[in-house]
Amino acid sequence: MTINRFEFRTVPSIEMAWGGAKRLGEIIATRFGARKVLLVTDGGLAKAGMVAPIAASLEAVGFSVAIFDRVVPDPPESVLYGCVEEARQVAADIVIGLGGGSSLDIAKLAAVLLSSAQPLAEMYGIGKVQGGRVPLVLVPTTAGTGSEVTNISIITTGETTKMGVVSPQLYADFVLLDAELTVGLPQVHTAASGIDAMVHAIEAYTSKHKKNPLSDALAREALRLLGSNLIAACKEPTNRDAREGMLLGAMLAGQAFSNSPVAAVHALAYPLGGHYHIPHGLSNALMLGPVLRYNAQAAAPLYAELANVLGIKGSGDTAARSEDFVTHMQVLMDKSGAPRRLRDVGVTDNSLAMLATDAIKNQGRLLVNNPVEVREEDALALYREAF
Repeated sequence: MTINRFEFRTVPSIEMAWGGAKRLGEIIATRFGARKVLLVTDGGLAKAGMVAPIAASLEAVGFSVAIFDRVVPDPPESVLYGCVEEARQVAADIVIGLGGGSSLDIAKLAAVLLSSAQPLAEMYGIGKVQGGRVPLVLVPTTAGTGSEVTNISIITTGETTKMGVVSPQLYADFVLLDAELTVGLPQVHTAASGIDAMVHAIEAYTSKHKKNPLSDALAREALRLLGSNLIAACKEPTNRDAREGMLLGAMLAGQAFSNSPVAAVHALAYPLGGHYHIPHGLSNALMLGPVLRYNAQAAAPLYAELANVLGIKGSGDTAARSEDFVTHMQVLMDKSGAPRRLRDVGVTDNSLAMLATDAIKNQGRLLVNNPVEVREEDALALYREAF
């Protein structure tokens, strides 16, 4: 087999430790000389009492800690600017992101903006960031986005539009995976974030241009872990094995798609978040079924391989195994308890054409990775199928 030229990047250091967040101070004290921490998180985690023990562990070993807990879902630029301003006020020289994808995305860009005079507007796109950043530590509290190991940050830039910064500077220096932090996640969030991670693995495996042997290996293992633990994590929220399997799977999927980028599921999901404020993981789950069926015309051989990865029973030719895979994913999503139709989450029929236009206009960087071309009429048909 001839292997096409590829480059693979990821974060340099990852530690997995149940309960590790309570020992974060001692874990990172010898890794970094910086001692003025800005801890970036959201108000929900602060109110739930998850932030204080982590801050205390940092202070116990000599870090000073300022907490920025104003991150919101689909964070706008104003939240990022507020975070950077707070960091400058305390002369922060290291940023720690704690939370879901939104908090991690803000932490990544704050670490860059703290040491750069480059305007944020010039960073949007692929490979546009100049210069370096301050040290960056990321601690995810959901098993979904994989943001802790990606070089991507998504920011809401207008009323309904999102833009991405994609650059090597956004890879963290150190990632702590502590699945104990995910135990309190409600079932609907566990389901949506878990399906989001499965989408990352599937789209990385079928990505048109940068698919490579390393991303493939990571995507397969991610999907195996996620597929075998999703229902247990949803139905038995304190099941440690399931929670750790989901968090590890989500991280591996993040490594896969940051090197072999996502495509139409995400491209069609982002307008749903922008216009209806549907959480990112849920919007991916809502669009997955229609896009899988649409892409099967080109991706059937790969879907057949993924059917074997998931241990789906059945036999037959490539088309049959591909259909087994698509059906299995539908059943898995049904069992997870996540909403299944756009109409179930407040999307209106008369907005579908507008969503399709938005996807084609603003998500070209993702659609180019899809195994099958998606035109505006195709996007509209996919939204109608999901409705």
